[in-house]
Amino acid sequence: MSAPARGRARVRVTAADVRGAVWSLVSTTVGLGLAIWFVPGVEVTNPWSLVLAALAVGLGDVLLRPVLRRLAHRFGVVGALVSGVVAQLAVAWASLTYLPGFRSGSWVDVLAVLVLAAVLMALGRWVVGASDNEYVLGDLLRRARRQAGVPRRDARTAGAAERPAGLLVVLLDGVARPTLDYALQAGLAPTLARWLGSGSHHLTTWWARVPATTPASTIGLLHGSTEHVPAFRWWSRALGRLVVTNRPADAAAVEARTSDGSGLLAGGGVAVSTMFSGDAATSLLVMSRAREGLGPGQMFVHFFASPFVLVRAVVVALGELLKELYQGWQQAVRGVEPRVSRLGWYPVLRAVTNVVLRDLNTTLVAEQLVRGAPVVCVDLVDYDEIAHHAGPLRPESLRALEGLDRVVGLWEQVAAVAPRRYDVVVLSDHGQSLGSTFEQVEGRSFLDEVRRLMALEPGPHAGVGHGEGDARAEGRRRATSPDSESWGPANTALNALRPGASGEDAARPGRMMVGPDRSERRPGAEDAALPELPEVAVVGSGNLGMVWFPREPRRLTGTEVRERWPGLLPGLVANPAVGVVVERGAGGEVRAHGRGGSRDLRTGEVVGEDPLAGYGSRAAADLLRVAGLEDAGDLMLVSRVDEVGMVHAFEGLVGSHGGLGGAQNEAVLLHPAHLGLPDDELEDVDGTPMLVGAEAVHRRLVAWLADLGVRPPVPAEGAPVRGNGS
Repeated sequence: MSAPARGRARVRVTAADVRGAVWSLVSTTVGLGLAIWFVPGVEVTNPWSLVLAALAVGLGDVLLRPVLRRLAHRFGVVGALVSGVVAQLAVAWASLTYLPGFRSGSWVDVLAVLVLAAVLMALGRWVVGASDNEYVLGDLLRRARRQAGVPRRDARTAGAAERPAGLLVVLLDGVARPTLDYALQAGLAPTLARWLGSGSHHLTTWWARVPATTPASTIGLLHGSTEHVPAFRWWSRALGRLVVTNRPADAAAVEARTSDGSGLLAGGGVAVSTMFSGDAATSLLVMSRAREGLGPGQMFVHFFASPFVLVRAVVVALGELLKELYQGWQQAVRGVEPRVSRLGWYPVLRAVTNVVLRDLNTTLVAEQLVRGAPVVCVDLVDYDEIAHHAGPLRPESLRALEGLDRVVGLWEQVAAVAPRRYDVVVLSDHGQSLGSTFEQVEGRSFLDEVRRLMALEPGPHAGVGHGEGDARAEGRRRATSPDSESWGPANTALNALRPGASGEDAARPGRMMVGPDRSERRPGAEDAALPELPEVAVVGSGNLGMVWFPREPRRLTGTEVRERWPGLLPGLVANPAVGVVVERGAGGEVRAHGRGGSRDLRTGEVVGEDPLAGYGSRAAADLLRVAGLEDAGDLMLVSRVDEVGMVHAFEGLVGSHGGLGGAQNEAVLLHPAHLGLPDDELEDVDGTPMLVGAEAVHRRLVAWLADLGVRPPVPAEGAPVRGNGS
């Protein structure tokens, strides 16, 4: 469905418009004045000239925006960035050079004034506790109010019936239901608390099945199937290499295998900062579409061209980096346990994702709401990023939720005056669980432990890893290497902006990527001098571990593993950080082993103690399903979980997800009260009825779109599917 016609309502200036314009003028005037006072190369002789300069900056933005959009349409996101920055500098230089009352120096002085003004304005708003909407969304809100022709607070009732429906789906990456409950009680999510208190929304839990990872959950939520995603990264025998969904080429290949063309966002929807597209018509910062670019360049003009918005984001990002260094140091000084290193690239990634990407996502989603997209889905990774390194319930992690709640509140303001009557669904893809890493418990990395038990000498090609040496340094590096989950948004941008290599080149079946700068080829490749496939491939996805034997053309049975490496299975079962080891039998049986006994996952037969006793009622079904996936490991492991739900990640993350234990499988679903959740779709999980699996949530989201009239009703089972409209 095309966006509804706009501009028919009578345009009128509201009180909110006046307040916003006055506040913008005052803050810009004061910011410029203080910045000029600090920069010796620029002088002002008349205070009223500052007001005139502030007006010129705002007017220049209005006049140049159409030109910048045309340039961005022609030259893409890079064009939007370059033209936006040049335009800001040009307007500022012209104002400080040609307006009466100013004496300016070089371009460097003008740039210094812009940066310093942005810093001072950001500090001023922080001191007075002001909202960021005038920084990030001010002109979008004013434009939407003018198009709606009614004040913001009246838009829900005045003329609401004339507006067609729309749906905004907000993914809070990594937020467990218990974690959101704590944030609500602590007053860190006032927007969501207001919705729940008013009865407009209901909060429930859905079960994120193993693998409880971002790629598995998001492709299930957006495309309705998780059958091709056994972990966060995995060995593909068909390709002869490691598949990492954090690489755009691999994400695109997984989506191509999964999508049937009628995903959640089919029929004119928009995907923003997601791993997969959901068959959206417009994809912005989407991993699986990164090789096609970050999205239409004109969509980014607001962020790159608005005075002080980009500069403010860069400046505040620097502050976020320093805050992370301080918080990590404080954890070490106070002796907080468990903890992992928070140095390396992680502080930079936190600054980018929690400030620059958050502001960019805020503007991109708001722009789509103002345009009237029928359905918009955005993934906010801020909390997940911090919780991985600080811990799921640590203060800095919960504070990230506070910032995300503010963003949702801003979108609520935009939706109130958008051309569609948007309902908002807030959900997460999984939760996170706390615990010391495998390496911290065992004293060596997961890869090195498998090598030891196989009686292999560690060598450059004995297994899939990122290097040799000290095990703890290995774990710290893997936590922030380019194939880790933390690099998702950065990889999307870097691959989209990198000239040259196409997705097909990066995904060539002959190549296996090992870390950021090494590769191997399978036997029979063109260059016979290159090494063979590794004998063992070992991967951790949170506290879900998998082991493959890539030189074998098929998955090995447990009996075959015991015959070849007698110490491997018993050694893994006996490891204090391991709770369950799953093997397959020659007849297709699947058995889970623990230190005190084993269980047949198909029949439920238990010998000795049930190894799944501490993992909940869904454990057997979840592990059996994953073991049956095409690319699942020859051996599959889940870490030990203690009585309070603490786990041991097989990678260097203190907050993790992927397997079972703790809150990682308890995902959030907060939905409008008028959008029903039928009882017959819910399954009992340890006494609580809930949707089970991302596929079930996908079906419910599609049904809600049909209820809202955004897409045709879901056909009855067996009926032909004619496609999706909006």
